[in-house]
Amino acid sequence: MAELRTYCFLDSLQPQFASFQATISQGFLPRPGQASLFVEIAPGIAINEVMDVALKATNVTPGMQIVERSFGMLELHSDSQADVREAGRAILKALNLDENERIKPKVFSSQVIRHVDDHQTQLINRMRHGNMILPGQSMYIMEVAPAGYAALAANEAEKAADINILEVRAVGSFGRVYLGGEERDIEVGFRAAEAAIASIVGKEEK
Repeated sequence: MAELRTYCFLDSLQPQFASFQATISQGFLPRPGQASLFVEIAPGIAINEVMDVALKATNVTPGMQIVERSFGMLELHSDSQADVREAGRAILKALNLDENERIKPKVFSSQVIRHVDDHQTQLINRMRHGNMILPGQSMYIMEVAPAGYAALAANEAEKAADINILEVRAVGSFGRVYLGGEERDIEVGFRAAEAAIASIVGKEEK
């Protein structure tokens, strides 16, 4: 039986996060304002069948399909929230699972680094796929598991504050979110990210 690690519906992709996804996606690129669904399961190889079910169920577009050793992850999007939700229902039916049987995410690290040194900003900017961070700005880093919920954290932070998305890693054992900006905006953004994670209902990971 497959384990539902992440089931994460985003009602409206924010401009930066949508653009970030378009930068890293190997499939069809999302646009701001579209609805999106992130699903992560174990075993990973089963994600191929899950994607097949979703695409045949309704009119959604695949952005990502990643198979790792342990986990598989997909992202779907559409202009229609209804279509994305219907794709999600088809996935859950195929897995014989309920949305609340997903794993409840846990934040393992949540830290703000204030007034980042210019040498460190150079290191960060070389590894990021999103916007840059400037010397003197503040940076927020979240580490969360399951990894797919990093997408929710980043999208909700952008909704709440004028932050820059530096990097989002929503695949693997842990998800990571890197945000940059002025300290006052980071303070608002990271609290929105934490609240979004805390709002997810699910079962405790064994």
